[in-house]
Amino acid sequence: MTLTPCAGVRDIPADPFEERRGPVSWVERQILGGRFRFKSGSEALLALVDAAYAGLPSQRLPVADAAFRIELRLVSRPAPSPTAEPPPVQVQSGAGLICGVMDAANYVVLDPAQRQALVVASDDMLLHPYHLRYELIEFAVFTLATRGLGLVPLHGACVGRDGRGVLLLGASGAGKSTLALHSLLLGLDFLAEDAVFVQPERMLATGVANFLHVQADALRFVDDERSRRWVASAPVIRRRSGVEKFEADLRQARGRLAPQPLALAGAVFVSSQLADDPAALLTPIPAGEIAARLRTDQPYASGQPGWHRFEQQLIAQGVHELRRGRHPRSSVDALRQLLPAVGAPA
Repeated sequence: MTLTPCAGVRDIPADPFEERRGPVSWVERQILGGRFRFKSGSEALLALVDAAYAGLPSQRLPVADAAFRIELRLVSRPAPSPTAEPPPVQVQSGAGLICGVMDAANYVVLDPAQRQALVVASDDMLLHPYHLRYELIEFAVFTLATRGLGLVPLHGACVGRDGRGVLLLGASGAGKSTLALHSLLLGLDFLAEDAVFVQPERMLATGVANFLHVQADALRFVDDERSRRWVASAPVIRRRSGVEKFEADLRQARGRLAPQPLALAGAVFVSSQLADDPAALLTPIPAGEIAARLRTDQPYASGQPGWHRFEQQLIAQGVHELRRGRHPRSSVDALRQLLPAVGAPA
């Protein structure tokens, strides 16, 4: 069959889907236990990848080597968006694909079965690097790693020592990020502050320790002047909720980033309520109540494969509520009770 252009019909461009693009560069990073190769014809987009993932611990999991591919494409649009903040991402799925769409020029298409994704961003989105990195690039990375490596994705933080870790869970505003900051400054290993990914069979937690997001009031109890300057000089980002936070680069901190995934020793629900007894901040949660608390706190994760195994093991380990002490140092000391040093009696 021969296709003949009809009179009055605009000719189809030679490459309507932009499949024949110019030269591309690529970078490869070890993230959440997987090897991610990012390729792009835009040096600006690859620079955002480096800003997010360069210089991080490898975080290798004891699973078969998994490779992921993400293509980053920068496009121009004749009328840049006049809004101060990009529209929120809307998600859809079908035909084995997952999509996250801000608008017609900014979106993500993921194929978890093939372990690959396409991230498209308009050139004016480069003026919003936080949203571009966090809501498009990291969305692709986290979703592919979760599906491809069988991880349970949790909204929370994780710190530890000697290869063992404790999850910090709880509602937004409870103080998880502040506790994570002081844990770092007081010598605990820092794994993640906003998103933790758990391999449920071995209860190994991994994360991306690139940035710490804290509000200005978290600095009230930071005694070390150099640490205060590190946080206070960081860029300020604005969450979708309207809350503004410092985005401090953890790779510039004086503390220690966890070099490998941490074997979970338990979890705490961080509470904003001041403890009645300053010497007793930790309260065990009865085993029969843990499952309901976890599912309420983690509505997305509780519907994912691997959740039941994760839940069972965490209940066996024990979960506590951690009320606020008069100084964050007291809360860090309480966490140390759940993380006995290697060789010490449990």
